[in-house]
Formats: sequence, structure tokens, C-alpha cells
Amino acid sequence: MTDWRTIPLLAGYQLCKGVIAFGGRLNECENELSSTLEGWILLGLKMGHPLPVISNIDLNKQFIRDTVVTL
Repeated sequence: MTDWRTIPLLAGYQLCKGVIAFGGRLNECENELSSTLEGWILLGLKMGHPLPVISNIDLNKQFIRDTVVTL
């Protein structure tokens, strides 16, 4: 019989190609996945790649900077 506690976990985001993580426990896998996704997003933004819209969060929008008048 297989001891399910000894099988490594694998997780990923379907919308984010290449974002996967492994862990021995659920919280390890979640932490690794969070860290991997953060790095994937930062690299994508730096390289100007289009990012998927997740939970209505669109990081592809261009922000307009207005000048700020100081007193």
C-alpha cells in the first residue's frame, strides 16, 4: 500500500506557462509556488511580455504618469 504522505507534491498555474513547484508538504509546495509565480511575473514585466489576467488583475495596462505640482 502507498503511503500518500511520502509522495512529493506538484503544483502549477495553468495560465502561467512554466510556473511549477514541488514540495514534500502542502505548505512547502504553496510557498515554492508563490515564490516561483512572483519571479515569473517580475521577469515578465521586466522583459515586456504580456501577462495573463488572473482574478480580474491585469498587469498589462499602461499607467499614465501625471506631473505633480509641489507647493
